[in-house]
Amino acid sequence: MPTNFPMLRKFWLLFSLAVFISISVARAQEATGISLRFDSTLLHDAVLQLEEVTAIRFYFDKAWLENVYVTKEYTGKSLTSILDDLFIGTTINYFRKEDRIILLKNAEISSTLHPDYFGGNESEDEPLNSAAPIFQEEFFSQQDGHREMVTIGRRDSKSTTQVYTIRGTITDGETNNPIQDLALLTSDRSIFAVTDSLGFYRIKLPPGHHQLETELLGYQKTFQPVLVYGDGVMDLVLFEDVEVLDEVVVRSNRDANVRDAVIGAATIDVEGIKTIPLVLGERDLLQVATTLPGVKKAGEGANGLNVRGGRSDQNLFLLDDGVIYNPAHFLGLFSAVNPFTTQNLSIYKASIPAEFGGRLSSVFDLETKAGNKEEFEGEGSFGPVTANLAIETPIVKGKSSLIAGFRATYANYILKQLDRSSLKNSEASFYDAVLKYSDNINEDNLLEATIYFSDDQFSLSSDSLFGFNNRLVSVKWNRQFSSKSWASFIVSNSRYTYDLKFDSDANSDFDFGYVLNESLFKAVFERTLGEAHKLSYGLSSKLYVTDPGTLSPLGPDSDVDSKIVDREKGVESALFMSDLFELGDRWLLDLGVRYSLYAALGEATQNVYSVGVPRNESSVIEVRNYGNNDVIKTYGGFEYRLSGRYLLNSDLSLKAGYNRTIQYIHLLTTNTTQSPTDIWKLSDLNVKPQRADQFSIGIFQNIIEKDLELSLEGYYKKMHDLLDYKIGAQLILNDELETELLQGEGKAYGGELLIKKTTGRLNGHLGYSYSRAFIKLESTLREEQVNNGKFFPANFDKPHDFSLIANYRFNKRISASANFVYQTGRPVTYPVGKFFFANEEHVLYSDRN
Repeated sequence: MPTNFPMLRKFWLLFSLAVFISISVARAQEATGISLRFDSTLLHDAVLQLEEVTAIRFYFDKAWLENVYVTKEYTGKSLTSILDDLFIGTTINYFRKEDRIILLKNAEISSTLHPDYFGGNESEDEPLNSAAPIFQEEFFSQQDGHREMVTIGRRDSKSTTQVYTIRGTITDGETNNPIQDLALLTSDRSIFAVTDSLGFYRIKLPPGHHQLETELLGYQKTFQPVLVYGDGVMDLVLFEDVEVLDEVVVRSNRDANVRDAVIGAATIDVEGIKTIPLVLGERDLLQVATTLPGVKKAGEGANGLNVRGGRSDQNLFLLDDGVIYNPAHFLGLFSAVNPFTTQNLSIYKASIPAEFGGRLSSVFDLETKAGNKEEFEGEGSFGPVTANLAIETPIVKGKSSLIAGFRATYANYILKQLDRSSLKNSEASFYDAVLKYSDNINEDNLLEATIYFSDDQFSLSSDSLFGFNNRLVSVKWNRQFSSKSWASFIVSNSRYTYDLKFDSDANSDFDFGYVLNESLFKAVFERTLGEAHKLSYGLSSKLYVTDPGTLSPLGPDSDVDSKIVDREKGVESALFMSDLFELGDRWLLDLGVRYSLYAALGEATQNVYSVGVPRNESSVIEVRNYGNNDVIKTYGGFEYRLSGRYLLNSDLSLKAGYNRTIQYIHLLTTNTTQSPTDIWKLSDLNVKPQRADQFSIGIFQNIIEKDLELSLEGYYKKMHDLLDYKIGAQLILNDELETELLQGEGKAYGGELLIKKTTGRLNGHLGYSYSRAFIKLESTLREEQVNNGKFFPANFDKPHDFSLIANYRFNKRISASANFVYQTGRPVTYPVGKFFFANEEHVLYSDRN
């Protein structure tokens, strides 16, 4: 068939003209500038939009531009400036050849030969990044633990930067917990970095190839080749070294017992308590705490703990920085903290960190697990009276996670099966739930949020039902400013309520309720000042709101009159600072100070009483009325937290400490132990805050050959303005509660011995403490004196306390455990006679306690 040459030439001329016009329009548009807007646009789509606007063809691998979003706006910008801006923070370079642009991943195309191509000498001014191409295969070695090459930053031959910063987080591959104190160093060991408590590191490297190594006892040594072109992020996941013979025990804090400056502190290993004999099949953190010297309970079934001669209300219980006011189920028989979701428990009997305040005796700092960020896992148990389930799941793999725990009792079902009617009609149930969300937003920010709730309902008689619950919400933001500076910001709210319903055949049915609410904000900053100083400082403020009692009739036939005790409100704020620093090789000092300020707030009515006469209605000389948020009375003062350690040798040290503490909220009870119907009372015009000074000294030793930790501590504590009550006091629903209260002095002293072995077939601990606790309620007025104004034993004073926990492991699957406790008795107040007055018989009691 003949070819139509004129038609073909015409078509070719039209096509060439179209291409020419397209290129001319594109170049004209480039000359006048490009205007575009990207709103959360995928980088791949942004490049295609540029291709459409400029008629310039882009060549690239789509996988390079996935999962990168841009939000930018350009007005009258050149194509070059737009591309330079779009690819900031990526590993993408580009090369332009007329109407084509080729995208490159960490590579460059040069239109000229490198100056050293023919053997010439590189100029002294030549940027390091413009060196000859690096062939990665030449850099790989065959060492165990070697990983694939990681490229960091984007190659730029025009860059003159001499050093770049690489940062990231190193975590445990099994638990997903951050790895602390791990060394990351170059193969020649000239450059190194060490991870902090969040597993964060920051290392500075010159451009080019490097081989990084990780070193930490107990973890596999890892070799990580890196090719550095710029600043960037590199996270690492390591696994424990499991290449062992029969058994290898790694203890990173082996010398902490001797070398720390802390005295009067202990940490409970949550995993370790699995081998301790259980009470009714329930692992219990707080029950284990009572086996440590200096921590006691007033008796079996008693609610609350007594630490170094302090009352049960003088302990601060924290769960993820939120306060739990009643950390027990069923009058102290079970702990209200789920062991399946708890990471660790730190107990401070002395050397209380300056950031904690508001209690005289101790701090129990509980931390919930962060949750597995890599895979789903769970744990559950069924015991004689309780069931427990905890699950962990990643939300965004490797970034965020959720852990949830739920525990409940089925004691009600068991009681219903009993034959005795008195037990069959009783009730005993409780449950608690915890939910924690953890999110590594980026290498500098970690967000954690916790929700906790517990509820108890029990009835020991057919006509009354008692219930109480704890609710806690806390949010914590950890912010890393640099490798030497970080901060934590905490917001929390805690609520404790109880309710008593009485329903009988008579017309005296009632409903009695109580509410305590606390809201907290705290900011803690930490900074490392050289190798010898670690500075911590911050501020906190909390608002207390209590409704001391509400009584209302239960049912239409009840003759009970309604009554509401006025609300109480107060705000407690503090500034604190501490410095942990070394003086030479032997001295380590931790010096802290806290200034707290408390203000009792209205709306309230306060009575002013005559001095030198008993407080009652007849001694009121003035009634003061305060409006909402008016300041009724302020209290405050400095609280000192000082401790130090002196090393006698590498395995033996002496420690000493001094603590001053102030407490503005008080627990009132007429029972020998803390009960659910106790009242928390805020300091006000007539009630002063409690104060305490404690001196501690101790000797600590590690016997390395036998893997034993030994400590012997002594303490003396002086307390002021302890709150107590008159004989026969009425504390519930009392509008003039101050007329029933007394404030006096207290003292406590004792010695504590702890021998601990955590490894080997036979392990456990032995603890013994001798302690005394006394109180003195002295006054010029006889009716405000107790026991003639002399010191008398506190109702929880038990001089001797001996505990032994032993575990023998036959093999990896079978072990036998035993728990032994011996305690001396506590004081009692007992009847010694009786007398008749006004034709009524009265009982005569001995001196109190």
